[in-house]
Amino acid sequence: MQLAKLLYSRGFYITLFATIPDGLPPSDKDATQDVPPLCDSTRKTCRGPFKELVTKLNSSCEVPQITCIVSDGITGFGREVAKELGIPEVQFWTASACVFMAYLQYSELVKRGIVPFKDESFMEDGTLDKPVDWIPGMKNMRLKDIPSFIRVTDVNDVMFDFLGSEAQNCLKSSAIIFNTIDELEH
Repeated sequence: MQLAKLLYSRGFYITLFATIPDGLPPSDKDATQDVPPLCDSTRKTCRGPFKELVTKLNSSCEVPQITCIVSDGITGFGREVAKELGIPEVQFWTASACVFMAYLQYSELVKRGIVPFKDESFMEDGTLDKPVDWIPGMKNMRLKDIPSFIRVTDVNDVMFDFLGSEAQNCLKSSAIIFNTIDELEH
């Protein structure tokens, strides 16, 4: 919301409250969604409805044309639709830059044979204390300092795959805005 207010104060028209279906069956509006199915569903089903929404808004005389799409870094469908429609796009990564860098390492963890873990013993046998010294700009890191979605025994785990691939997909964007404070990233 702060980014939207900042852009609005600079003369941008902001569309915030248009919604698209997430692809899941209706649930209690006060209930918390189960995150893995939600992530899996949005990646598989939201592209079409989002494209329809953007096309509808751009066909309306009641609102200005969409001239840039700023979408959450884990909603790659926003980037895909923007490119398809020839609209400039930016990804907004809402977690820290360090978390983004850690998610970018998921494929490297697999290449190095660190993930998937063989069994659940990694949680208590000191494995998570193993140093991770190859992430640019991040010193003194250990496996346990990387977001916990690496703690899998199957690389097909929905959240492991989703977060690693969405972070990689952000790199295809023309720009990424990080929600960060410089002092916290050092």
